[in-house]
Amino acid sequence: MREYDVYAFGMISFSTLYILDPQFSFPQADGYGEIKETLRMTGGEAANSSIVLGKLGVKVKIDGNWLGADEKGRYVRDILEKYEIDTSALTMRDSYRGVEEIVFSDKKTRTVFGTYCNLLFTERQWNIPRREDITNAKIVCLDPFFKEQSLLASTYCTDSGTPYVTIDLKPQDPLAKNAEVLIISGEFREREYKDADKTTLLKEYSEHVKGTVIFTSGETDILYRAPGQGEKRMKAFTITPVDTAGAGDSFRAGIIYGMLLKWDMEKSIRFASALAAKICTSFPGVLHCPDYKAVVEFIKSSGLPGDF
Repeated sequence: MREYDVYAFGMISFSTLYILDPQFSFPQADGYGEIKETLRMTGGEAANSSIVLGKLGVKVKIDGNWLGADEKGRYVRDILEKYEIDTSALTMRDSYRGVEEIVFSDKKTRTVFGTYCNLLFTERQWNIPRREDITNAKIVCLDPFFKEQSLLASTYCTDSGTPYVTIDLKPQDPLAKNAEVLIISGEFREREYKDADKTTLLKEYSEHVKGTVIFTSGETDILYRAPGQGEKRMKAFTITPVDTAGAGDSFRAGIIYGMLLKWDMEKSIRFASALAAKICTSFPGVLHCPDYKAVVEFIKSSGLPGDF
């Protein structure tokens, strides 16, 4: 008997979101932008995915990098617990800065400043995953950023038969090999494979990854390839975005939700796409994430197919 639905291992941070006045374009160097609203929120892929899953009624336990035992660290922990996420594995440290990000959003784009590199490129500042936490979960939501510890978590998953969903890896990465679902964002492809043909690249991924590979691209078609199948495309939802921060994390949450309900991949991707799109229509989107009913209503109102 699994004790919880999802074990999330990955990035957790405090975030400040600045919404820019739409009358001003995002400023170039030495330019000026007017701040319309300032909001506190959470950051980090694991934290955002966990919150969205929590709103959907999924029982989540979260683990990952250390938090400061200060006002910001307590704020992040309290937000997670508000969504009934089990935070018992988190480490809170006195006199520790923790991870922080500042996000500027002009409703069309987002620009992030943070201290993630300070976390990732020095000595270890995150927990070592425990085998029992993984064996007690139905699915693992796994961030790839924590080096040997992320790989260790994937090994525990493989040993225990616990499927894991991860993001933004090169096809030859050992962590990608046994993923049940690997989601590759447009941002990652733009950075790592700027001029690559997507069809050719997707095929290369599928030759290395045992599970389903999904290419997301904002408002353009989603490409995916399941084991033993050819490339498939799905039309994305058309929206007027308000805040795109957390869209990819929400998409991953939607995929995991579909897996928990044993939906086929097409249905899971449709739901995940709708969930991410819906979250982009409010700010801060992740902290105003919709429940299942709201996502289904959004799908039905879009005119796109989907049996929910």
